[in-house]
Amino acid sequence: MNVGCVILACALLLVASSGSKAGQTLKAPCRPGFSQNFYTVIVSRDALHGKSVLKDTTLSSERVKFEDCQRSREVGFVSSDPNFSVRPDGSVYAEQELANLSEPVQFMVTARGFHDAHIWETTVKLALAGHPHPIALTKGGIEEMLSRAWDSQPRVIKFPRKHQRGSSSNGLRRQKRDWVIPPINVPENSRGPFPHMLVRIRSDQDKAAGIRYSITGAGADQPPSGIYNIDPISGNMFVTQPLDREERASFHLRAHAVDMNGNQVENPIDLYIYVIDMNDNRPEFHNQVYNGSVAEGSKPGSSVMQVTATDSEDSTTANGMVRYRILSQTPHSPIPNMFTINSETGDIVTVAAGLDREKVSQYTIIVQATDMEGNLNFGLSNTATALISITDINDNPPELTVRTFSGEVLENKVNVVVTNLTVVDRDQPHSPNWNAVYRIVSGDPSGHFAIRTNPITNEGMLTVVKAVDFEMNRAFMLTVVVSNQAHLASGIQSSLQSTAGVTISVQDVNEPPVFPVNPKMIRFEEGVPAGTTLTVFAAQDPDHFIHQIVRYSKLSDPANWLKINRTNGQITTMAVLDRESMYVRNNVYEATFLAFDNGSPQASGTGTLQIYLIDVNDNAPVLIPRESQVCERARPNSRVNITASDADADPNVGPFVFELPSFPASVRRNWTISRLSGDYAQLRLRIPYLEASVYEIPVIVSDSGNPPLSNRSVIRVKVCPCDDNGDCSATGAVAAAGLGTGAIIAILICIIILLSMVLLFVVWMKRREKERQAKPLLIDPEDDVRDNILKYDEEGGGEEDQDYDLSQLQQPESLDHIISKPAGVRRVDERPVIAESQYPVRPSLPHPGDIGDFINDGLRAADNDPTAPPYDSLLVFDYEGSGSTAGSFSFLNSTSSGDQD
Repeated sequence: MNVGCVILACALLLVASSGSKAGQTLKAPCRPGFSQNFYTVIVSRDALHGKSVLKDTTLSSERVKFEDCQRSREVGFVSSDPNFSVRPDGSVYAEQELANLSEPVQFMVTARGFHDAHIWETTVKLALAGHPHPIALTKGGIEEMLSRAWDSQPRVIKFPRKHQRGSSSNGLRRQKRDWVIPPINVPENSRGPFPHMLVRIRSDQDKAAGIRYSITGAGADQPPSGIYNIDPISGNMFVTQPLDREERASFHLRAHAVDMNGNQVENPIDLYIYVIDMNDNRPEFHNQVYNGSVAEGSKPGSSVMQVTATDSEDSTTANGMVRYRILSQTPHSPIPNMFTINSETGDIVTVAAGLDREKVSQYTIIVQATDMEGNLNFGLSNTATALISITDINDNPPELTVRTFSGEVLENKVNVVVTNLTVVDRDQPHSPNWNAVYRIVSGDPSGHFAIRTNPITNEGMLTVVKAVDFEMNRAFMLTVVVSNQAHLASGIQSSLQSTAGVTISVQDVNEPPVFPVNPKMIRFEEGVPAGTTLTVFAAQDPDHFIHQIVRYSKLSDPANWLKINRTNGQITTMAVLDRESMYVRNNVYEATFLAFDNGSPQASGTGTLQIYLIDVNDNAPVLIPRESQVCERARPNSRVNITASDADADPNVGPFVFELPSFPASVRRNWTISRLSGDYAQLRLRIPYLEASVYEIPVIVSDSGNPPLSNRSVIRVKVCPCDDNGDCSATGAVAAAGLGTGAIIAILICIIILLSMVLLFVVWMKRREKERQAKPLLIDPEDDVRDNILKYDEEGGGEEDQDYDLSQLQQPESLDHIISKPAGVRRVDERPVIAESQYPVRPSLPHPGDIGDFINDGLRAADNDPTAPPYDSLLVFDYEGSGSTAGSFSFLNSTSSGDQD
């Protein structure tokens, strides 16, 4: 019992050391389970009813705390002691009435999930208030106490026995409460030697019979198996290897005692083994490098960032309690300790003023995390780097580099940069705190200039957006103010250098003449004769300070109606103006004129003259339609609707007047016109019947002009027989066209005769072709009219050359007679010394289709035979005498492509 107290004292010491700074909590990752492995609950004496405890009495205000990270897990508590239990809120109460609570009571509480298989266990010790507690130990002797606890574990654990004694004469017996086995504490990372004995399990019945002991549960016969074993005869229980609390913090085993036959002789007892945490793991930061930021000029206490480190040790002990501190700060400007860190939460805040991004834009801080509540002598440490960026605020107003800028611009130019305004701003480039915004506050009431910001250089580009006139303003004096897109930070004043003056000189250029009214509209009646002066279209020279002469010319005159005086711009007509011309649009005729000065360089301007032509009644109406047809017999629907077209405009158009002329008299006798409306009338037969033909009916159409114009128009009306529907029949249409029945019959007979002649000619050609194919190709020479080659033996000389030598026309056998020939005879024909060509043999009975091939083959052989005369020789002929009546043969050429005689 004393050994158990020592172990409990160690546990209480660890709990006390972990709770020595109860006011400081560590924000660690949430782990479902009991907050402690061992609870000591002090029972108030107020809970006692005399010396006993009533049923359902809450024993203490202290509670068993269970952490449910998911906040939706349903957990039930089960106690190993039937006399005590734990409510869902963690309060401990009595399950039944107890006589007294003079001795401390210890039992195991198991938490089980209703919907999963998770199990959590803890130990609860009940002690009556006023009961002596173990003597407190110093923190410096923790390791020594744990070592002693390892060696001072209870050596013998007996199976509980049931004691019975008579309580009264009525025979009632009271059973003594079973002893709860205290947990077995084993420090992690023990160096052995192994196996190391923990306890001895024995039964009081081992003397009467042979007992065999065994243990079951996770760590013994269940994974991870083999960590604990027991000697079945002696009951000695061993641990076989070092334990790691971070892998498994506790074990729940059951010890069994059976006889030699395997019969249970004792009820199994529960053994709870707790692995005592040792500080063997360093804190680990979640990141090796943390990035944070804080605005420049921040006040002390401003939050910057948070670093977090976790320790895998027991967070309820000092081994798992991590504390933070700052090891170094780089750079040390303006002071070495610009930041501090909350030792428990890891929050980094500023502790001094003076953060200036323009001087230091980033700080590097080395943060150390140490367990054992930051004890550098006993705790383990780790480090991480925190990079703190100083964010920019608009604490530097933009400043123009000079107080006065200057530039010049040509008049009438737009979208040109006059000058660039340079500015300096020490805030972060390309941010709203740096981007410059320029404004013209005075000197430009008409809005001729604007300032655009160059997004790269931040310069202000002073640009002309509205043309300036040298004759109106020769110079401008502007006042410019520059600011940022973002407002200045609180307490920062604008700089005097944010304002500057700009002097702009306007340069004069030769401006083109300008027409004061452009376009200029004038009104005239159409029909104005040629030579009429319409107006003076003069231009003005804007260059008042330079005397220049303006001249005019015509640029565009589609109808060539106008001319302009070169010196004064007077417009005169060259032809009659006609409103109905194709060049007039909506009664308006447009012409463009050019005005130019004699400056250097020469400048010119254009002006448009618009002439609105007032209509006069100068166009007679024209009858529409020009052709129509009616039935030869008067019918209600056999009428012709007529109207008129007039090129003039209102009121010189309709309503129109339609009437038939009095001559010839047959027109009014046969036809009549009735008015339908102001623009339409009907032409119809006056008599019941009119012979079918084509009639040209004159109609007089008059408009409503003042004075009115009339026009005699002719409409061709075809009078034809009609069917029942009132439509002209085909025969009637032909008759109406002027052809009688006899003429139609004659045309049909001619067509039949022509077709017969064509048919006879085709039949004759077919028959002749058949006869030609049946006639043999080889005929008598007398009947053969084709060209033949005739061979002559000799030819005579000319009229004055009767003494001739026939040998000259024969094939020479040798050259002797040529060599000995008297002077004057020059002809030399020489046979080539090569094999003669073989001509194709003509078949005795040729096929008609082979005749053409035979002739072509022979012709090709003759053309390519070098041995056939005439030979290729230079022929020189002697004088043959004069006065020959035969003409020259020089125009003859030997060829195989022409006729040969």
